[in-house]
Amino acid sequence: MILAGDIGGTKSNLGLFSVDSGALVRVAHKRYASHEHSGLHEIAQDFLRQTGAQVTAAAFGIAGPILDNRVKAANLPWTVDAAEMAGFLRLPRVRLLNDLQATAYGVGVLGPADMVTIVPGLPVREATRAVIAAGTGLGESILYWDGGQYVAMPSEAGHADFAPNTDQQADLWKFLKKNNEFVFQELILSGRGFQQIHEFLDSSVRHPGFDGKDFDIDPAAEITQLAFAGSCPVCVNTVNLWTEIYGSEAGNLALRAVARGGIYVAGGIAVKILVKIKEGRFAAAMQRRPNAGGFSLKDVPIHVILDEECPLKGAAYAAWKLF
Repeated sequence: MILAGDIGGTKSNLGLFSVDSGALVRVAHKRYASHEHSGLHEIAQDFLRQTGAQVTAAAFGIAGPILDNRVKAANLPWTVDAAEMAGFLRLPRVRLLNDLQATAYGVGVLGPADMVTIVPGLPVREATRAVIAAGTGLGESILYWDGGQYVAMPSEAGHADFAPNTDQQADLWKFLKKNNEFVFQELILSGRGFQQIHEFLDSSVRHPGFDGKDFDIDPAAEITQLAFAGSCPVCVNTVNLWTEIYGSEAGNLALRAVARGGIYVAGGIAVKILVKIKEGRFAAAMQRRPNAGGFSLKDVPIHVILDEECPLKGAAYAAWKLF
Protein backbone atom coordinates (compact mmCIF):
# COMPACT_ATOMS: atom_id res chain seq x y z
CA MET A 1 0.00 0.00 0.00
CA ILE A 2 1.38 3.41 -1.02
CA LEU A 3 0.98 6.48 1.19
CA ALA A 4 1.11 9.73 -0.79
CA GLY A 5 0.78 13.35 0.25
CA ASP A 6 0.27 16.74 -1.37
CA ILE A 7 1.37 19.18 1.32
CA GLY A 8 0.61 22.87 0.78
CA GLY A 9 0.35 26.08 2.74
CA THR A 10 -3.46 26.01 2.75
CA LYS A 11 -4.37 22.34 2.63
CA SER A 12 -2.69 18.96 2.87
CA ASN A 13 -4.10 15.95 1.05
CA LEU A 14 -3.17 12.41 2.03
CA GLY A 15 -4.09 9.33 0.04
CA LEU A 16 -3.62 5.59 0.06
CA PHE A 17 -3.06 3.88 -3.28
CA SER A 18 -2.80 0.30 -4.44
CA VAL A 19 -1.59 -0.96 -7.81
CA ASP A 20 -4.07 -2.97 -9.86
CA SER A 21 -3.32 -4.25 -13.37
CA GLY A 22 -0.42 -1.84 -13.72
CA ALA A 23 -2.38 1.24 -12.66
CA LEU A 24 -2.67 3.28 -9.47
CA VAL A 25 -5.98 2.98 -7.63
CA ARG A 26 -6.87 5.35 -4.80
CA VAL A 27 -8.42 3.50 -1.89
CA ALA A 28 -8.60 6.25 0.75
CA HIS A 29 -8.24 10.00 0.94
CA LYS A 30 -8.48 12.82 3.47
CA ARG A 31 -7.92 16.58 3.31
CA TYR A 32 -6.46 18.50 6.25
CA ALA A 33 -6.29 22.25 6.90
CA SER A 34 -2.51 22.60 7.12
CA HIS A 35 -2.35 25.41 9.67
CA GLU A 36 -4.49 23.47 12.12
CA HIS A 37 -1.76 20.87 12.60
CA SER A 38 1.80 20.84 13.93
CA GLY A 39 3.37 18.86 11.14
CA LEU A 40 3.29 15.98 8.68
CA HIS A 41 3.79 13.39 11.43
CA GLU A 42 0.54 14.47 13.09
CA ILE A 43 -1.68 14.23 10.03
CA ALA A 44 -0.03 11.02 8.80
CA GLN A 45 -0.59 9.41 12.18
CA ASP A 46 -4.25 10.47 12.19
CA PHE A 47 -4.78 9.26 8.63
CA LEU A 48 -3.17 5.86 9.17
CA ARG A 49 -5.03 5.38 12.44
CA GLN A 50 -8.33 5.93 10.64
CA THR A 51 -7.50 3.69 7.69
CA GLY A 52 -5.61 0.98 9.56
CA ALA A 53 -3.36 0.55 6.52
CA GLN A 54 0.02 -1.15 6.43
CA VAL A 55 2.20 1.14 4.30
CA THR A 56 4.92 -0.32 2.06
CA ALA A 57 6.05 2.87 0.27
CA ALA A 58 5.56 6.62 0.73
CA ALA A 59 6.24 9.89 -1.04
CA PHE A 60 5.19 13.47 -0.34
CA GLY A 61 5.03 16.52 -2.56
CA ILE A 62 5.75 19.62 -0.46
CA ALA A 63 5.82 23.31 -1.37
CA GLY A 64 9.44 24.33 -0.82
CA PRO A 65 12.96 23.36 -1.93
CA ILE A 66 14.08 19.81 -1.05
CA LEU A 67 17.62 20.12 0.28
CA ASP A 68 19.47 16.99 1.45
CA ASN A 69 16.14 15.12 1.52
CA ARG A 70 14.74 17.65 3.96
CA VAL A 71 12.40 20.60 3.45
CA LYS A 72 11.29 23.65 5.38
CA ALA A 73 7.81 24.04 3.97
CA ALA A 74 6.89 27.29 2.26
CA ASN A 75 3.97 29.15 3.87
CA LEU A 76 3.96 26.66 6.77
CA PRO A 77 5.96 26.36 10.03
CA TRP A 78 6.76 22.73 9.19
CA THR A 79 10.09 21.03 8.61
CA VAL A 80 9.96 17.56 7.09
CA ASP A 81 12.93 15.19 7.18
CA ALA A 82 12.70 12.12 4.93
CA ALA A 83 14.80 9.96 7.25
CA GLU A 84 12.61 10.84 10.24
CA MET A 85 9.44 10.10 8.26
CA ALA A 86 10.89 6.77 7.14
CA GLY A 87 11.56 5.85 10.77
CA PHE A 88 8.09 6.96 11.80
CA LEU A 89 6.47 4.90 9.02
CA ARG A 90 8.88 1.96 9.53
CA LEU A 91 10.02 2.09 5.93
CA PRO A 92 13.53 1.81 4.43
CA ARG A 93 13.10 5.23 2.84
CA VAL A 94 10.61 7.98 2.09
CA ARG A 95 10.79 10.19 -0.97
CA LEU A 96 10.26 13.95 -0.74
CA LEU A 97 9.46 15.96 -3.85
CA ASN A 98 8.88 19.60 -4.54
CA ASP A 99 5.13 20.08 -4.96
CA LEU A 100 5.47 20.90 -8.66
CA GLN A 101 7.62 17.83 -9.21
CA ALA A 102 4.73 15.81 -7.81
CA THR A 103 2.27 17.66 -10.06
CA ALA A 104 4.50 17.01 -13.07
CA TYR A 105 4.61 13.29 -12.36
CA GLY A 106 0.85 13.38 -11.97
CA VAL A 107 0.49 14.62 -15.56
CA GLY A 108 1.60 11.19 -16.75
CA VAL A 109 -1.21 9.34 -14.96
CA LEU A 110 -4.09 11.64 -15.90
CA GLY A 111 -6.65 10.76 -18.54
CA PRO A 112 -8.16 12.99 -21.28
CA ALA A 113 -11.15 13.83 -19.03
CA ASP A 114 -8.81 15.21 -16.36
CA MET A 115 -7.73 18.21 -18.44
CA VAL A 116 -9.01 20.63 -21.05
CA THR A 117 -6.98 21.63 -24.08
CA ILE A 118 -6.89 25.37 -24.73
CA VAL A 119 -4.50 25.25 -27.70
CA PRO A 120 -3.93 21.89 -29.46
CA GLY A 121 -0.66 23.04 -31.00
CA LEU A 122 1.70 20.55 -32.66
CA PRO A 123 2.85 18.23 -29.86
CA VAL A 124 6.05 16.27 -30.35
CA ARG A 125 6.26 12.77 -28.89
CA GLU A 126 8.74 12.40 -26.00
CA ALA A 127 9.56 16.11 -26.19
CA THR A 128 10.03 18.21 -23.07
CA ARG A 129 6.89 19.26 -21.20
CA ALA A 130 6.48 22.05 -18.66
CA VAL A 131 4.08 22.52 -15.75
CA ILE A 132 3.10 25.82 -14.13
CA ALA A 133 0.74 26.18 -11.19
CA ALA A 134 -0.49 29.25 -9.32
CA GLY A 135 -2.30 28.83 -6.02
CA THR A 136 -1.11 29.79 -2.55
CA GLY A 137 2.23 30.31 -4.32
CA LEU A 138 3.64 29.83 -7.82
CA GLY A 139 5.44 26.67 -8.88
CA GLU A 140 7.03 25.42 -12.09
CA SER A 141 8.57 22.15 -13.20
CA ILE A 142 10.10 20.74 -16.37
CA LEU A 143 9.54 17.14 -17.51
CA TYR A 144 12.31 15.75 -19.73
CA TRP A 145 12.44 12.37 -21.44
CA ASP A 146 15.46 10.34 -20.31
CA GLY A 147 15.05 7.66 -22.96
CA GLY A 148 12.71 5.48 -20.96
CA GLN A 149 10.45 7.74 -18.90
CA TYR A 150 9.71 11.36 -18.04
CA VAL A 151 11.73 12.82 -15.18
CA ALA A 152 10.48 15.92 -13.35
CA MET A 153 12.88 18.69 -12.34
CA PRO A 154 12.16 20.86 -9.28
CA SER A 155 12.44 24.64 -9.27
CA GLU A 156 11.80 27.69 -7.13
CA ALA A 157 10.67 29.79 -10.07
CA GLY A 158 8.03 31.55 -8.00
CA HIS A 159 10.84 33.51 -6.34
CA ALA A 160 12.37 34.62 -9.64
CA ASP A 161 12.08 38.27 -10.66
CA PHE A 162 8.85 39.55 -12.19
CA ALA A 163 9.73 40.78 -15.69
CA PRO A 164 7.13 43.27 -17.00
CA ASN A 165 6.74 43.45 -20.78
CA THR A 166 4.16 46.24 -21.19
CA ASP A 167 4.02 49.81 -19.91
CA GLN A 168 1.15 48.87 -17.60
CA GLN A 169 3.11 45.94 -16.16
CA ALA A 170 6.12 48.22 -15.68
CA ASP A 171 3.91 50.57 -13.68
CA LEU A 172 2.69 47.58 -11.64
CA TRP A 173 6.32 46.68 -10.89
CA LYS A 174 6.95 50.24 -9.65
CA PHE A 175 3.80 50.12 -7.52
CA LEU A 176 4.85 46.85 -5.86
CA LYS A 177 8.46 47.95 -5.44
CA LYS A 178 7.36 50.74 -3.08
CA ASN A 179 6.52 48.19 -0.38
CA ASN A 180 8.69 45.22 -1.31
CA GLU A 181 12.44 44.79 -1.45
CA PHE A 182 12.03 42.21 -4.22
CA VAL A 183 9.25 42.07 -6.80
CA PHE A 184 9.13 38.37 -7.54
CA GLN A 185 6.69 36.32 -9.61
CA GLU A 186 4.79 34.82 -6.68
CA LEU A 187 3.95 38.28 -5.37
CA ILE A 188 1.59 38.56 -8.36
CA LEU A 189 0.97 35.02 -9.59
CA SER A 190 -0.70 33.64 -6.47
CA GLY A 191 -3.95 34.22 -4.63
CA ARG A 192 -2.62 37.33 -2.92
CA GLY A 193 -1.71 38.83 -6.30
CA PHE A 194 -5.33 39.64 -7.16
CA GLN A 195 -5.66 42.20 -4.38
CA GLN A 196 -2.22 43.64 -5.21
CA ILE A 197 -3.30 44.24 -8.81
CA HIS A 198 -6.73 45.56 -7.78
CA GLU A 199 -5.14 48.16 -5.49
CA PHE A 200 -2.67 49.10 -8.23
CA LEU A 201 -5.49 49.68 -10.71
CA ASP A 202 -7.70 51.68 -8.33
CA SER A 203 -6.91 51.87 -4.62
CA SER A 204 -10.12 53.85 -3.96
CA VAL A 205 -12.32 50.83 -4.70
CA ARG A 206 -12.45 48.54 -1.68
CA HIS A 207 -14.23 45.28 -0.93
CA PRO A 208 -15.04 43.66 2.45
CA GLY A 209 -12.23 41.11 2.34
CA PHE A 210 -9.48 43.65 1.64
CA ASP A 211 -8.82 44.81 5.20
CA GLY A 212 -8.39 41.35 6.70
CA LYS A 213 -11.06 41.93 9.34
CA ASP A 214 -13.34 39.20 8.00
CA PHE A 215 -11.18 36.09 7.76
CA ASP A 216 -14.03 34.19 6.10
CA ILE A 217 -13.66 36.31 2.96
CA ASP A 218 -10.85 35.49 0.55
CA PRO A 219 -10.01 38.66 -1.44
CA ALA A 220 -8.96 36.62 -4.49
CA ALA A 221 -12.27 34.73 -4.56
CA GLU A 222 -14.14 37.97 -3.92
CA ILE A 223 -12.44 39.72 -6.84
CA THR A 224 -12.94 36.86 -9.29
CA GLN A 225 -16.60 36.44 -8.34
CA LEU A 226 -17.28 40.16 -8.82
CA ALA A 227 -15.36 40.07 -12.10
CA PHE A 228 -17.38 37.21 -13.53
CA ALA A 229 -20.59 38.85 -12.34
CA GLY A 230 -19.51 42.03 -14.14
CA SER A 231 -20.43 44.11 -11.10
CA CYS A 232 -17.00 45.69 -10.52
CA PRO A 233 -15.06 47.02 -13.52
CA VAL A 234 -11.85 47.14 -11.49
CA CYS A 235 -12.25 43.45 -10.67
CA VAL A 236 -12.76 42.67 -14.37
CA ASN A 237 -9.57 44.51 -15.27
CA THR A 238 -7.75 42.84 -12.36
CA VAL A 239 -8.55 39.34 -13.56
CA ASN A 240 -7.67 40.28 -17.14
CA LEU A 241 -4.26 41.65 -16.17
CA TRP A 242 -3.53 38.72 -13.83
CA THR A 243 -4.37 36.26 -16.62
CA GLU A 244 -2.10 38.10 -19.07
CA ILE A 245 0.83 38.01 -16.65
CA TYR A 246 0.21 34.31 -16.00
CA GLY A 247 0.23 33.60 -19.73
CA SER A 248 3.39 35.62 -20.16
CA GLU A 249 5.21 33.63 -17.48
CA ALA A 250 3.98 30.39 -19.07
CA GLY A 251 5.58 31.64 -22.29
CA ASN A 252 8.87 32.29 -20.47
CA LEU A 253 8.78 28.74 -19.10
CA ALA A 254 7.98 27.25 -22.51
CA LEU A 255 10.96 29.07 -24.02
CA ARG A 256 13.36 28.06 -21.24
CA ALA A 257 12.33 24.42 -21.54
CA VAL A 258 11.72 24.33 -25.32
CA ALA A 259 8.47 22.67 -24.26
CA ARG A 260 7.42 21.11 -27.57
CA GLY A 261 5.49 18.50 -25.59
CA GLY A 262 3.17 21.13 -24.15
CA ILE A 263 2.49 23.48 -21.26
CA TYR A 264 0.31 22.07 -18.47
CA VAL A 265 -1.41 24.66 -16.30
CA ALA A 266 -2.23 23.28 -12.85
CA GLY A 267 -3.26 24.73 -9.50
CA GLY A 268 -6.60 25.78 -8.10
CA ILE A 269 -6.70 29.26 -9.62
CA ALA A 270 -6.62 28.05 -13.24
CA VAL A 271 -9.75 25.96 -12.69
CA LYS A 272 -11.55 28.88 -11.02
CA ILE A 273 -10.78 31.28 -13.89
CA LEU A 274 -10.98 28.70 -16.67
CA VAL A 275 -13.57 30.76 -18.55
CA LYS A 276 -11.13 33.67 -18.66
CA ILE A 277 -8.24 31.45 -19.77
CA LYS A 278 -10.41 30.02 -22.55
CA GLU A 279 -11.13 33.52 -23.88
CA GLY A 280 -7.65 33.59 -25.41
CA ARG A 281 -5.96 36.22 -23.25
CA PHE A 282 -3.66 33.65 -21.62
CA ALA A 283 -2.58 32.05 -24.91
CA ALA A 284 -2.07 35.42 -26.61
CA ALA A 285 0.24 36.59 -23.81
CA MET A 286 2.14 33.30 -23.88
CA GLN A 287 2.64 33.38 -27.65
CA ARG A 288 3.54 37.09 -27.91
CA ARG A 289 7.25 36.47 -28.52
CA PRO A 290 9.63 36.32 -31.46
CA ASN A 291 10.37 32.89 -32.86
CA ALA A 292 13.48 31.27 -31.39
CA GLY A 293 14.95 29.91 -34.60
CA GLY A 294 12.41 27.37 -35.81
CA PHE A 295 10.68 27.11 -32.42
CA SER A 296 7.35 28.93 -32.31
CA LEU A 297 5.25 29.11 -29.16
CA LYS A 298 2.17 28.91 -31.37
CA ASP A 299 3.04 25.23 -31.85
CA VAL A 300 3.13 24.53 -28.10
CA PRO A 301 -0.05 22.83 -26.80
CA ILE A 302 -1.68 24.39 -23.74
CA HIS A 303 -3.64 22.18 -21.35
CA VAL A 304 -5.39 23.12 -18.10
CA ILE A 305 -5.44 20.34 -15.51
CA LEU A 306 -8.88 19.91 -13.95
CA ASP A 307 -8.01 17.13 -11.48
CA GLU A 308 -7.13 18.70 -8.13
CA GLU A 309 -5.56 15.41 -7.06
CA CYS A 310 -2.89 15.58 -9.77
CA PRO A 311 -0.06 16.31 -7.23
CA LEU A 312 -1.29 13.54 -4.93
CA LYS A 313 -1.37 11.04 -7.79
CA GLY A 314 2.07 12.22 -8.87
CA ALA A 315 3.50 11.61 -5.41
CA ALA A 316 1.97 8.12 -5.43
CA TYR A 317 3.50 7.50 -8.86
CA ALA A 318 6.91 8.58 -7.58
CA ALA A 319 6.69 6.20 -4.63
CA TRP A 320 5.62 3.38 -6.97
CA LYS A 321 7.88 3.86 -9.98
CA LEU A 322 10.94 5.83 -8.91
CA PHE A 323 12.17 3.70 -6.02
